[in-house]
Amino acid sequence: MKSALGIAFLVLSSACTTTGGFNRSAAEQGVAQVLVSDDQEFQLGLQVHEQLKKENTKFSENAQVGIYVEQLAKKLIAQANKDRPGVTWQYYVIDDPATVNAFATPGGRIYVYTGLLLAAENEAEVVGVLGHELGHVVARHSARQLVAAKGLDVVAGMALGKDAGQIASLAAALTGKGAMLAYGRGMELEADEYGARYSSGIGYDPHGIASFFQKLAAKQGDPGIMVWLSTHPASSERVEKINAYITAAGLGGTNLGAAELKTIQKALGAK
Repeated sequence: MKSALGIAFLVLSSACTTTGGFNRSAAEQGVAQVLVSDDQEFQLGLQVHEQLKKENTKFSENAQVGIYVEQLAKKLIAQANKDRPGVTWQYYVIDDPATVNAFATPGGRIYVYTGLLLAAENEAEVVGVLGHELGHVVARHSARQLVAAKGLDVVAGMALGKDAGQIASLAAALTGKGAMLAYGRGMELEADEYGARYSSGIGYDPHGIASFFQKLAAKQGDPGIMVWLSTHPASSERVEKINAYITAAGLGGTNLGAAELKTIQKALGAK
């Protein structure tokens, strides 16, 4: 433990630039990598997935929808791998049309609810949300939050499957039934930027994630919408920051994919 903490201190020190600047995000990612290894993240994600199955999470058996999400995810993963290579990405569709949600678990498992696919207006919005979730994994947000909230020993035990109660709590939080892993404002904004950048990188309109937030903010009375908004507050400031980042970074992309998503929505029973 002492050696790991010592290495973590060196990582923090290396984040200081020669001009005296400090890259907090890079430092936190480096520390998280030291304290929670890639294999531990993978094992933790596996434990959470097993817990989701025990809780009878209904995974979609619609092959057309599964292939659709897989194809979108693979395009985005090609972008994410440039920032964090070596992740064992996996993607799942949860059959719950009443819930608008998506989440990522440590180690690269991405989950998308059918309710989110039905709520989106076009494919660019779906891509933006998926890119956002990939961003959480790339930036090691789960590991950073878990270590801060639970401590290194607890997180290590969870990765080994030793604490079923903690794993159940994490699974509940990730599926929108709790708040243990609610990311801070800075992490959410960082994930937004990843989502916009990855969308642009594969030719989609990077404003998709912003338009999705605006759409949900206008429907705050809907219980299904509130699941997403409880962990992804869609404030006007947040939308402004996403759009400002897109402009400052010079991100482009025009593909909306409205017709493609409409086909999938019909496969899910939409009229």
